[in-house]
Amino acid sequence: MNKNTTNKLKILNDPVYGFIRIPNSLIFDIIEHPYFQRLRRVSQMGLSNLVYPGANHTRFHHAVGCLDLMQKTVRVLRVKGIDISEVEENALCIAILLHDVGHGPFSHALEHSIVEGITHEEISLKYMYQLNEVFKGKLSLAIDIFTGKYHKKYMHQLISSQLDIDRLDYLKRDSFYTGVAEGNISSDRLIAMMNVVDDELVIEKKGIYSVEKFLIARRLMYWQVYLHKTSLVAESVLVKVLQRAKELAQKGEAVLASEALNYFLRSKIDKESFDKNVLKVFSQLDDFDIISAIKSWMNHEDVVLSYLSKMIINRELLKIEMHDKQIKNQYILLIQDKVKKQFNLSDSDLDYFVFTGEISNQAYNKEQPIKIVSKKGTLKDIAKASDQLNLQALSKPVTKQFLCYPKKLI
Repeated sequence: MNKNTTNKLKILNDPVYGFIRIPNSLIFDIIEHPYFQRLRRVSQMGLSNLVYPGANHTRFHHAVGCLDLMQKTVRVLRVKGIDISEVEENALCIAILLHDVGHGPFSHALEHSIVEGITHEEISLKYMYQLNEVFKGKLSLAIDIFTGKYHKKYMHQLISSQLDIDRLDYLKRDSFYTGVAEGNISSDRLIAMMNVVDDELVIEKKGIYSVEKFLIARRLMYWQVYLHKTSLVAESVLVKVLQRAKELAQKGEAVLASEALNYFLRSKIDKESFDKNVLKVFSQLDDFDIISAIKSWMNHEDVVLSYLSKMIINRELLKIEMHDKQIKNQYILLIQDKVKKQFNLSDSDLDYFVFTGEISNQAYNKEQPIKIVSKKGTLKDIAKASDQLNLQALSKPVTKQFLCYPKKLI
């Protein structure tokens, strides 16, 4: 069938929202592009399915869900008299559709292992520039909104803020797929309460309880799902696997991997060297490259790589201890000494099996306040407008330390 005669106003069936409409042929063509199709092969929640077996949804799911919510938001704001042109609506839809296109396989684990000093947001922007060339400048306004350069400030807030479309989708979607009911926010209700005052995105006063529920849901989802200790140790082990593979590859040892993964294992890639050619190779990289490589590394002659790979594939992970306070150095040295003797490890190899880390969760950041607008038009930070004392507490970061080591020590 000739591509030009293809029906591009498709309807997708989403388990969370029902039918999602692709609004025009440009957005259809962006979704069809291999850069975007790659997101079908990148999981939304990394290794969380080791804890919540249903958490197998992809970044493609999430991006298309965000597109749907953005269309709903524009409709709500227009009814309230906010002037959003068709060109601006299209740019908003493209910006939110592509906001996560730079995520690599297993997302944050990759940012700490095979690429250095460059975030997925920066990679997303590189993809947008590249796609803007492909689509002959039709993404320019979307890029300006994404980077906050467009004069309508509230449009950037819809893409990136404490109550943005991204969060409205991932909390509801991740709650749905994990079965963790605490995260099930009413995104439709929150969108219905949105308005714009003095070029700022605000929530009408009658939506205050929905915002409270959203912030509490976010806190619970972080502790119960995103920072769940098993997910945390699984991601930490995955980082160690990739670091070890990279260490061996750069010493010239044979490390079986796909062409794309092999490129990143053997090259030092940072922000400066991440050019168009690197982007092209990165676009070939997805979860399947990582999992198939780890499966083959289970039989690698390097004991460290083999052992760590088996942990991921067989879900026989390290023990993880969570601490509310700084872990005493004496205790870490004691564990290190035991592991070193029991497994006959060198000092450099020991770091792969005994390590510490820190996690932090701040459900509400007062530096980027969510503003509540009263009927008289006055604006107040949600933390002050709410009679819910918990919101003040939610603005304080909660930090925890963790220590990982082999379970065989127990």
